[in-house]
Amino acid sequence: MSLLNRISSLSRVFGTSLQLKPLPRIISLASCSTSSCTGNHNHSEDSNNDAPVDIENPFRKEKRLCILCKMNISPDYKNVKLLSQFVSMYTGKIYGRHITGLCTKRQQQVENEIIKAQNAGLMPYYLKDPAFMQDPQLFNPENPFRNHPY
Repeated sequence: MSLLNRISSLSRVFGTSLQLKPLPRIISLASCSTSSCTGNHNHSEDSNNDAPVDIENPFRKEKRLCILCKMNISPDYKNVKLLSQFVSMYTGKIYGRHITGLCTKRQQQVENEIIKAQNAGLMPYYLKDPAFMQDPQLFNPENPFRNHPY
């Protein structure tokens, strides 16, 4: 008894109608659909079907740009309002890269420009200027971009 006959008899017993999908055609190694086949089965169409497909890695994360590179802003020692965003409100220390989310190049530029501004007398050394306390934050120091390095 064939498989189709068994399934149809089971469907009559249980009173349900089963929807059967046709099975895909399987080509055996002994026979081939082309008339000019020599039996080695290395057809170009068969090998193209099994060739790997070039796709993007679905697990790759998007490359995250730092805020200064994204907006194409280069830090300057005279722009105290921007530089004060990268200084701690209470201690006056410069935030690290893991907190600011800046790239290495921009972080180094920001640090150098803050030191220039402090030496020029435009920024205080030990605390943030109270005039800049209410400015919108570029990042949240309480929630760093990356884990703390130590």
